[in-house]
Amino acid sequence: MTKHLYYTDSYLREFSGIVLEKRTIENKPAAILNQTAFYPTSGGQPHDTGMLQDARVMDVLEDDSGAILHILDREIRDEQVAGQIDWARRFDHMQQHTGQHILSQAFLAVACAQTLSFHMGPVTSTIDIELAQPSPSQMEEAQSLATRIVFENRNVYILSTDRANIESMGIRKESQREGEIRIVDIEGFDRSACGGTHVRRTGEIGMVFVLDYERYKGGTRVEFVAGGRALKQFHSDHELLNKLGRAYSAAPENLPGLTEKLLQDRIALSRENERLQDQLMDMEAAELLKSAPVRKYAVVRKVYTDRSLDKIKVLAQKLTAQPDVLAVLCNADACQLVVARSRNLAGNCNDAIKKAAAELGGKGGGKPELAQAGGFPANTLDAWLQSLENYFLST
Repeated sequence: MTKHLYYTDSYLREFSGIVLEKRTIENKPAAILNQTAFYPTSGGQPHDTGMLQDARVMDVLEDDSGAILHILDREIRDEQVAGQIDWARRFDHMQQHTGQHILSQAFLAVACAQTLSFHMGPVTSTIDIELAQPSPSQMEEAQSLATRIVFENRNVYILSTDRANIESMGIRKESQREGEIRIVDIEGFDRSACGGTHVRRTGEIGMVFVLDYERYKGGTRVEFVAGGRALKQFHSDHELLNKLGRAYSAAPENLPGLTEKLLQDRIALSRENERLQDQLMDMEAAELLKSAPVRKYAVVRKVYTDRSLDKIKVLAQKLTAQPDVLAVLCNADACQLVVARSRNLAGNCNDAIKKAAAELGGKGGGKPELAQAGGFPANTLDAWLQSLENYFLST
């Protein structure tokens, strides 16, 4: 079994170990040492990275026997190796994990909400808590309590116990582990069974900040950042607010009201634009009807290259709202067309489409008064239009 050096010293950055075994894991070399400071993925906390001799540690896993597998980018040849932890990554994980302990206890104190699971992501982390109806006030109160514990710079101790004595330790959540049980104690605030890496004092976290929350599987998922991640988030948010303020010539505190006004103005402009577009289409329909040839009825046949099928359908419906009108309109670029007739005319638009498709290719269909087609070869467009027109003239 590998000795877990990170259990007793999360700040250990360099160590030496003896190679006990070499393996191949998914076509990559792996090594098991007699002792290691590399933390394996466990308990919601990702693995450490770093170096073993000149080999980069890509992943760290713990097998059922307690052996730690270092997945490497190349083979190591020496029997005794020096290891170096990626300290920036390790310390970030220490801040996030200790911050999680504080936030979890804060939610327990504020809302009697136990933490069900914890996941540390590359940018933000989440905890799922037993809280069916979360409220902004609960989030604010838990945030304030967590911040106070951080600012008080309380000691963080590593304790050890066993199954026989664990109940007397007053831990936040029951542990199912056997044998020696490692306890992380945040002085006077929280005790949890945990094998992760943590800071020595809460002040080293700097800040725990709740970013967002949502109802999730009957409980609540809380997204948060701590330490350097919180500072990075604040810098990013501050820069974004400054950019928006400069763009709108407004102070950050005035942006919500200004944004609401802009949204309402946009809605009003959109409605006015729709009204004007409808008027223009009415005028277009009237002009088309004036110039349409009349046989048994007026036939409007028009090919467009810059108009969507939806707009063509609207125009067809405006045209055929008048009696004695057949409209055959097409988008040549997309090889799509619409055929529509006035209600007083004979013939079935769906049948006309089906007949033309069987002869010329493509597909489509619709209702007796309006149908559409598409997917036909571009060189058959004129034949399509003529076929539809002929169908109704012969009806």
